[in-house]
This record gives sequence, C-alpha cells and structure tokens, in this order.
Amino acid sequence: MENVQFTKDEKGNGSFFILDGDKKIAEMVIHEGTNHLTVYHTEVQPEAEGKGLAKELLNAMVSYVRERHYKLIPLCVYVAAQVKRHPEDFADILQA
Repeated sequence: MENVQFTKDEKGNGSFFILDGDKKIAEMVIHEGTNHLTVYHTEVQPEAEGKGLAKELLNAMVSYVRERHYKLIPLCVYVAAQVKRHPEDFADILQA
C-alpha cells in the first residue's frame, strides 16, 4: 500500500486517494476553488475499512488546505462529522 496521493484537473476537480497496488482503496473527492477546498465525499472500499485510511486522507487534505491558506467547506458526511467532533482541530481553516 502506498501513501496518500493527489490528483486535480484543470477545472479544480480532484481527489486525495490511496492505492493498494493498482487498485484505489480509499478516496476523498474535492473541488479546489480560488481560496477554498470543498470536500464532497470520502469512501473506503469494504476490504480496507478499519485501517485508518479515511483519517489518512483527512490529514493529507487538512495539510493541503493549511499549506495554501485556504478555507475548508466540508460537505462530506465524514469530514463534517470530524469537524463537529473536534472543532478545535479545524477552527483555523473552516469557511465562515
């Protein structure tokens, strides 16, 4: 298994993802705007659940947002739940 990777097209649509060989086993779908990042969906394949992969994606995404001084728009259920559970960890990057 490899580390979190990132891809984005010219329109700003992309994802953070984790591969196991050639198979994508975890993905966080995003859109990068001018000064913000919207997270739409996070999914981990059933065979890879319970290994902390969603958290790895979350950490990579948060680092990306902070490095660029962006704001986060968490439309994804998983990310929104993490923000609600740990507001202090996200206060500096949340979209007002």
